[in-house]
Amino acid sequence: MNIIFYHPFFAAQDWLVGMTQRLPQAHIRAWQPGDNDRADYALVWRPPYEMLANRGDLKGIFALGAGVDAILEQERQHPGTLPTGVPLVRLEDSGMAQQMQEYALACVLRYFRRFDEYHVLQQQQRWLPLVPHQQSDFTIGILGAGVLGKSVAQKLVEFGFKVRCWSRSAKQINGVQSFAGNAQQAAFLHDTRLLINLLPNTPETQGILNQQLFAQLIPGAYLLNLARGAHLVENDLLQALEQGQIAAATLDVFGQEPLPQAHPFWCHPRVSITPHISAITLPEQAMNQIAANILALEAGGPPTGLVDMQRGY
Repeated sequence: MNIIFYHPFFAAQDWLVGMTQRLPQAHIRAWQPGDNDRADYALVWRPPYEMLANRGDLKGIFALGAGVDAILEQERQHPGTLPTGVPLVRLEDSGMAQQMQEYALACVLRYFRRFDEYHVLQQQQRWLPLVPHQQSDFTIGILGAGVLGKSVAQKLVEFGFKVRCWSRSAKQINGVQSFAGNAQQAAFLHDTRLLINLLPNTPETQGILNQQLFAQLIPGAYLLNLARGAHLVENDLLQALEQGQIAAATLDVFGQEPLPQAHPFWCHPRVSITPHISAITLPEQAMNQIAANILALEAGGPPTGLVDMQRGY
């Protein structure tokens, strides 16, 4: 069994050693330009075109992240980047679900307990108790009900919040109100006080966080974008903040990363920024999952995290 590895940021040696420990029967190498030797599996993140093109004999391609929008965009721009008929597999959870729970819960409690506003009052040296939010009128809506969206929803339910999810197709999550499809989107947005975006990035979801959507939320709603920068129309958010339709936003992802120094988000008093760290790939957990999926494929079984190429996730 031959496995090739490519990631522009990860230390290849750590992955070669880790995967060899898990699959001692395999020969694992870091791919280099000009390497056309046989490979059964590829572990990649933003692979160069020549790495995978014409490798129709691959048994599987593993994307080293939960999202596969980047590699699918490469395929759209350079057809043939992904060999036809080769399964594409993404990471499911592998330690990211708990990270996303932690991040989302921290932001929700910050807004729910009005800590962001108290921080401003502290800077102004003002002692002013604010009327607290009540859980009864603090409905949290989550766009996306995949592994991460479901995990966040379940954690927020544990804290007593009213939670609803919207996804392309109906999902059943204990304690969570489910909405699905375009026909139910308006009902989902109505009465939502805090909106969390965890949608996959597909051509259909790009720009979904826009003025039309913001206008359907409760005035003074909060926004958390934890999925992709392409989901957000940035000027629409700035306008919604100026109008008070959005009270505050926490953004972990951006259309251009790193965020340009001149971008207005940096100094906006009601925008909080983190550098795409809400849920990062944890190598040990990721390698465990990939090794288990390779063994499943070798045994003729299906892997977890198989990507539907038409849907884009």
